[in-house]
Amino acid sequence: MSVTTATPAPTTTATATGTRVLPLIGYGLLAAAGAGIATSAVAAGGRAAGISLDVAGAPIPVPGFAVLTVVFSVVGLVMALVMRRVARRPRTTFVRTTVALTVLSLVPDVLADAAATTAALLMLTHVVAAVIVIPTIARRLAA
Repeated sequence: MSVTTATPAPTTTATATGTRVLPLIGYGLLAAAGAGIATSAVAAGGRAAGISLDVAGAPIPVPGFAVLTVVFSVVGLVMALVMRRVARRPRTTFVRTTVALTVLSLVPDVLADAAATTAALLMLTHVVAAVIVIPTIARRLAA
């Protein structure tokens, strides 16, 4: 009598594009958190330097920068997860899309009912977040 044991099929997080999903998610979430901290620091630094955080007469709380940065960074991460499955060149598609969206995100700041220094500070926070999040996620996508 021989005993055979079934060996489970190997599991992997790799996809047809050759990228692994768990590192992408992990590093994407770390980048989102880091960008949230960085944008809050920029906002706090601007406020300490005397730049108003008021838009249309209402102040933006410094923690609000972190919250919105993390939320939109996670949206970018979800976009990356979709692109790695459907795009022929996920990294290129992700970078082009997110850079274009970052540029578009500056438009409301330019049009905001706020001082020019406030608008510039808001735009700086968008760029800071993009510089942290986009390359971190892009490095983990197939070229």
